[in-house]
Amino acid sequence: MLKLARGLDTLSAALDRIALAGAIAALVVMLLSAGWQVVARYILDAPPIWTEELARRAMVWAGMLGASCAFRAGADPTLFPAVRLRIGMQGLGLALLRGLGVLTFAVPVIWFSVFNARMDPARGFLGRSLNRQAEMLDMSMIWFTAAVPLAFVLITLHLLAGLALRMAGEVPDSERAEVQT
Repeated sequence: MLKLARGLDTLSAALDRIALAGAIAALVVMLLSAGWQVVARYILDAPPIWTEELARRAMVWAGMLGASCAFRAGADPTLFPAVRLRIGMQGLGLALLRGLGVLTFAVPVIWFSVFNARMDPARGFLGRSLNRQAEMLDMSMIWFTAAVPLAFVLITLHLLAGLALRMAGEVPDSERAEVQT
C-alpha cells in the first residue's frame, strides 16, 4: 500500500511540476500579449485584434493550472484547515471528509466536460468547444476550454495521492511542516 501511495504521489508531483511550468508560461503569454496590446494601442495607434483574446485565454490557463498547483501545495482555501494539523485516524477522517467535498465538485465538472446529460460526448463541454471558433483567433475553442477539466483531473489526482499517503500512514509533503501530534 505504501509503495502504491508513494508512486501515486510521485506521479502527482511530476504532473504538478508540469502544471506549474504551464501556469508560468500562460502568465508570460498573458503579460506579453497584454503588454503588446498597450504598446500597439497607445504608441503605434494600431492595436491588433487578437491580443486581448489571447491574454484572456492565457489567463484561464494560468488560473486553472495555478489552482491545481495551489491544491497540491496545500495553499488552497479550505473549510477544514484542521485536516493539515492532525495525524492518525482523526487526520484521515478529516482528509476523507475534505476529499468528499472536493470530489462532489470535481467529478461533475470532469463528467460534464466529456458528456452531456444524455451521455453524448459530442454535446459535452469539450465536444461543443471542438466545433466553435475563438472570436479573434483562428483556433478551435477546445484549446482554451480544455484547461477546466484538465485542472480538475489534476486536483483529483493530487487529492487521491494525498489520501493514499494518509491511508498508508504518511503525511503528504504539503502538510508535513504543519502537522502536530
